[in-house]
Amino acid sequence: MSYIRSKKEELTGFQEGAPYCPEIDLQCDFVMVYGTDEGMPERVRQFKEKGYVVHLMTGSAWGQYQDYLNGEWDGRSHWDESQAERNGEPILHGHDTPYMVPAVAFSDYLTEKLKTAVDAGVEAVHLEEPEFWDNGGYSAAFQREYQLYYHEPWQPPHESLDARYKASRLKAWLYSRTLSRISASLKEYAMVKYGRELRFYVPTHSLVNYTQWKILSPEAALTDIPSIDGYIAQIWTGTSRCANVLEGVVRERTFETAYLEYGIMQELVRGTGRKMWFLHDPIEDNPSYTWEDYRRNYLKTAVASLLHPAIHTYEICPWPTRVFKGRYPRVPKLTSGMAPGAELPETKAIPPSYATLLCSMVQLFGDMDQDEAVFDGVTSGVGVLMADSGLYQRSYPDGVVDGPAVSGSLDESLQRLTARMHDGEDCSAESRALMEKVAADPNLTYAFIESGVFPNFFGMTMPLLKYGLPVRPVQLDNVRRFPGYLDDYTTLILSYEFIKPESPDVNNALAAWVRGGGTLVYIGDGSDPYHQIKGWWNTGKADYLNPAEHLFEMLGLGRAPGDGVYPVGAGRTAVWNQAPALLCTSAAIAEKYRSFIREVLAGGGQDWEYCNRLTLRRGPYLISAVMDESVNEEPAVFRGLFADMLENDYAIRTEKTVRPDENAILFDFSKIEGEACRIVGCSARVNSLDCNEKGFRMEIKGAGSIHAWLRIRLPKPVRAINAVDEDGNAVSMGFVWDDQTRTVLLDYDSNAKAVTVTGSF
Repeated sequence: MSYIRSKKEELTGFQEGAPYCPEIDLQCDFVMVYGTDEGMPERVRQFKEKGYVVHLMTGSAWGQYQDYLNGEWDGRSHWDESQAERNGEPILHGHDTPYMVPAVAFSDYLTEKLKTAVDAGVEAVHLEEPEFWDNGGYSAAFQREYQLYYHEPWQPPHESLDARYKASRLKAWLYSRTLSRISASLKEYAMVKYGRELRFYVPTHSLVNYTQWKILSPEAALTDIPSIDGYIAQIWTGTSRCANVLEGVVRERTFETAYLEYGIMQELVRGTGRKMWFLHDPIEDNPSYTWEDYRRNYLKTAVASLLHPAIHTYEICPWPTRVFKGRYPRVPKLTSGMAPGAELPETKAIPPSYATLLCSMVQLFGDMDQDEAVFDGVTSGVGVLMADSGLYQRSYPDGVVDGPAVSGSLDESLQRLTARMHDGEDCSAESRALMEKVAADPNLTYAFIESGVFPNFFGMTMPLLKYGLPVRPVQLDNVRRFPGYLDDYTTLILSYEFIKPESPDVNNALAAWVRGGGTLVYIGDGSDPYHQIKGWWNTGKADYLNPAEHLFEMLGLGRAPGDGVYPVGAGRTAVWNQAPALLCTSAAIAEKYRSFIREVLAGGGQDWEYCNRLTLRRGPYLISAVMDESVNEEPAVFRGLFADMLENDYAIRTEKTVRPDENAILFDFSKIEGEACRIVGCSARVNSLDCNEKGFRMEIKGAGSIHAWLRIRLPKPVRAINAVDEDGNAVSMGFVWDDQTRTVLLDYDSNAKAVTVTGSF
């Protein structure tokens, strides 16, 4: 039955560094106990005792590893393994906690630390956030690794394009090596000592976010490590609220960014059989926002994740203690990252209605393994290609941008505009004026490309997504790994102005896909300085000015085709000689790009009707997001018989209006007409539900300190309810019958104890 499952399925989970307490007994399936400190085994025991499957999570790039840094572990200091900036200063994740260059010794140290978790009986290990900062690469340890890997002396990354690209590629590879060594060693340890199979996962930000934030990390490369069993897609409001530019306006676009982030993350597991959990966070690391802001943006990310039906497993919350026991807004501590610091006078605990909604969402996420998943309107089959190589060229060395302060000044201007827009000020005219200058000045264009708004990618995606095309990021690297990887797509959009194919067989695979009937749209003008590097195999007899020339030659178009659409075998190639970063600088060029893509799709027999929404029918659930900045400001109106899943009492609606910048999750009763007994929604977990001619019996359990609601479909009206907790105490439980939906609505004050409910008809 829906919602009722074994925790062994591990559909939902959370990570937590604090001990068990009733307020965080959220009734998901598994808990990732965080950290390898002395108290870890006791925390493992506590959560196991409460019935959870228990995993272990800790950091791969940073953590409380002072015993290693200070020489207590092996007798020598390892501070020279800190990631370091150009001025020699270590890059810190808080006081006395550096980001690490993952040397072999550090891998061995982490392996030994993690063996204690295996000894404590955890079923899986998660080594999170393998991160190397783009502005690093200057420490003694990295210089040693550079020489060992490339067999040549270290070159400072700021001195040339080749040096920066090579340093960046090495940074990502070092974490691949680390994860491979640790996962294989731990699995062998668990098998030899305990005769059991340990699972190993990597929680990681999306390729979209790491490229935007300029953090080097193995992404698609993780697929090549056989001892990795899966991932957590670390996407939340803190990543998705980061600003981008559309039609000249810089601002937060949380829903759309989250949609693209979740989209690229599912590509890590497509066709592999590996596990992927999508993460959501009801607040975020920055403690300075209000509860209303957290709730609004949380729902945007949650809805965005549900629009990717290939994934139905979720990390429902990192750090629930800070959500259910924290007070916000607060001021970040400037000396230690974004840890909550000084309180403001108006700080508040979580509103009771939000606490209940979160518990309801936890249970909802456990019911997302649905057979039916159909988008209203167009099902695009349109993808925008990304690659790990995009991480390697996010910044330029000295000399590309004329004037060392230009990039920093532009980035600061964009950040200030974003902050003012967030606070409600309309800065769109000021933003458009700045973008006019960017588009007109090649020097500013290069500064814009390396800025934090990542215009190359968002320029190609946002104008389409905002007008209702469910475009998906596609991992270019995987065309070499999986035969038929591109078969799900009818149209692919590509630019080598911000990524590079790492071998010629990538272009061969793309050309074969086009000849087989695909449509490839190429956007680019050859202006990327990184075309000059040797990293994309343009050495020896190869004399291509950029990798697009090789691709066009493979397609039979010569090396430099003009703008237009060309037949290639059973497929087509469309070419537009345009820098992709400029597609976001004005409304005029965004519309020109949109029209170009629309015409290409129409030429392939695919109609794209502009609209301002994405709506997915996923089993009995209708999931919809209506976007602003779109073709119009019309609301979406859904008519039928629904339960509103974003209302605590699952309010019954025959009509639901969703306005621009709003979301909806509705339960459609027309999808369960033949079901007499079913859970519609619940903020307490239902462990069993049995119906007979006289009544029903149900066992439920919710988190502590929430007011829980449940709506249950039953064959007959309910006459009376009796509820008793696990200690034999009577529980006051309200109930209301609804004839139209044949549902009973129950509510009670939950205190993290199991409750047996019996009802008579």
